[in-house]
Amino acid sequence: MTEFKSIAVSSPRFDRDNLRYITVKSEKLKGRGDISVFVPAGTDHQDLPIVLFLHGVYASHWAWTHLAGVHLHMQDWINKGLIKPMVAVFPSDGLWGDGSGYLPHQNQNFEQWIMGDVIDVVIQSIKETSTQSELFITGMSMGGYGALRLGAKYGNRFKAVSGLSSITDGNLLKNYVGEDLTSLLNENLNELSVLDMMVKNRDNLSKIRFDCGIEDALIDDNRALHQQLLAHDIPHTYQEFDGGHTWDYWEEHLLDTILFFNEQL
Repeated sequence: MTEFKSIAVSSPRFDRDNLRYITVKSEKLKGRGDISVFVPAGTDHQDLPIVLFLHGVYASHWAWTHLAGVHLHMQDWINKGLIKPMVAVFPSDGLWGDGSGYLPHQNQNFEQWIMGDVIDVVIQSIKETSTQSELFITGMSMGGYGALRLGAKYGNRFKAVSGLSSITDGNLLKNYVGEDLTSLLNENLNELSVLDMMVKNRDNLSKIRFDCGIEDALIDDNRALHQQLLAHDIPHTYQEFDGGHTWDYWEEHLLDTILFFNEQL
């Protein structure tokens, strides 16, 4: 478990809509990082499952909650008995340029920020979680890429992974990020492809699903990944729905991901 030089956590006394906020000094980021956390109301359970939500380019830790109201939907689904209580964790990607891709880069390691610091600081700061909490990871667009890639690389740590409208290869980040990505992509040259990561780690993969809107510019890439996984005989669930690369789509179809996670519990 990581020891942090400083952690600031919002007080539960001032929770609004069951959201808390963490700022932590991270050696992986060489600075501070922000995390929003949804802790469901009406439960004093420990060891609750943890769902990591990764955001896309241009945004930060607030994106899923303030562009799709995920925390409100999850509390509603819990109240209705559709899903078991889960803690939802919304980290920033490290805020490099327009988007870090959740990849290691020079003296900052955005991959280990997620896989090490974020998980550790949540377990240390949120009493409803522990080292026994089941882990899930999801995301949209660049966050979908991060979820599928990290889910494949660290498959033995996650119960299940899911991507919405996902970028499927790190090289495609060049279409969305304004910075020169040459050094970032070269550093991770052998670990940029979601397919390659899943094939390489096929013996340790957790449950996998992903979806995409049929009007999304990434639909062909997602269809290709689906066909390639079939060819490699890698079990997964793939779905297509009406819609494009929009928050309306992700808000509407997030339930498909959360129900998939709930099934694994």
